Amino acid sequence: MVKDTRLSSKLWAAANWTLIGFFILNLAAMIATVVTSSFATRWLGTWLPAGWTTRWYSAAWSEFQLSDVLSVTFQIVFLVVFLSGLLGVPAAYALARRDFPGKKLVMLLFLLPLLVPPITFGIPLATVLYKAGLAGGMSGVVLANLVPTVPFVILVMIPFIEQIDTKIEAAARVFGANTFKLFVHVLLPLLMPGILAALLLVLVRTIAMFELTFLTAGPTSQTLVVALYYAVFAAGVRAVQSIDAMAVIYMITTLIWLVIALRFVNPTQIVARAKK
Repeated sequence: MVKDTRLSSKLWAAANWTLIGFFILNLAAMIATVVTSSFATRWLGTWLPAGWTTRWYSAAWSEFQLSDVLSVTFQIVFLVVFLSGLLGVPAAYALARRDFPGKKLVMLLFLLPLLVPPITFGIPLATVLYKAGLAGGMSGVVLANLVPTVPFVILVMIPFIEQIDTKIEAAARVFGANTFKLFVHVLLPLLMPGILAALLLVLVRTIAMFELTFLTAGPTSQTLVVALYYAVFAAGVRAVQSIDAMAVIYMITTLIWLVIALRFVNPTQIVARAKK
């Protein structure tokens, strides 16, 4: 490969790296500010706080009832993950292995909830769920979050399925495996890395999903991100440090699951297609 040594190329590369560095620096500064504030006793007009304490975390835990909020969050998240896998994996297999009229249109419809901002379809979706008596509780939040997560599982799983040689399935059929045995004993072990990747990414996505959860949640079905929003904007006076402590808890929760997800995700498997 011939390296481009033109001045214009060097300037363009330098501008790109400068922009990336500026973005990362600002992001790190914002996170550092929130983390520092969550441990500060008093922080007004100085580079560093006047003192340090951990009491804001216990205050946030009791004031915002974080034990209940986290319990609801993980119940909703794991229900969404389970149902997304249950619906998405078989649908992905059907789309990967079958050709039918209108297949491209179906794939486009699956892409829409991922490409369109959630608020655009979230409002009419919430209206339908409220009219059906499902919104305001955990079931409404789960159903709303399934709209983007099931297509996400399908799109992630299709490349994994296409990488499996159809001759393996044909051989299993020859030796007497029915559809259920074929899926459980042959396909499932081969697809497990893809399933883990898809479901872990769904988990992280659901924890971070604000719009759909906010529009369909009730007082007892708020996830951590929605509870954080109400802590910031609801009526009443609250210590900024306790809200920042709650934000840190949210960031750590999301980061832990994101790190676990990245442990199983292989980007080349997600974007690659098996050679025909």
